[in-house]
Amino acid sequence: MISIVNECDKEGYMPLLLVGDESEPMIRRYIDRSELYAGFIDNRVVAVCAVTCEGDGRYEVKNLAVEAVFRRKGIGRAMLEYVETLHPGSVILLGTGENPATLGFYMKSGYEYSHTVADFFVDNYPYPIIENGVVLRDMIYLSKHT
Repeated sequence: MISIVNECDKEGYMPLLLVGDESEPMIRRYIDRSELYAGFIDNRVVAVCAVTCEGDGRYEVKNLAVEAVFRRKGIGRAMLEYVETLHPGSVILLGTGENPATLGFYMKSGYEYSHTVADFFVDNYPYPIIENGVVLRDMIYLSKHT
């Protein structure tokens, strides 16, 4: 069973945040204005989710990461559902690369295509970002009304 808590010590979660976004400078662009939620199993942190308030009833999941050995066990979905329950009547946004597996996960969680930011990964990272053999280029935004 996972327990999820709001964490203040964001620096302590940097190793796991880097799983969700492999650039520390990019994480530093949003982490101070984020709420950080950590998921624990048996007192061990296994997941993190960083969420920012974007105004007008919109919240953005900036980072969702689950430790590799705990993936495909419903933990990522539990983290999203937790964030959704905190913001009823809101729009939750999230951006991801063109990775079919990741897009499929979010769509199965009820998120729908919103818009694309062309060349986001090319323009914002000094090196190619590769996920599951896919070189990421564009940021695909998805949204869900809670």
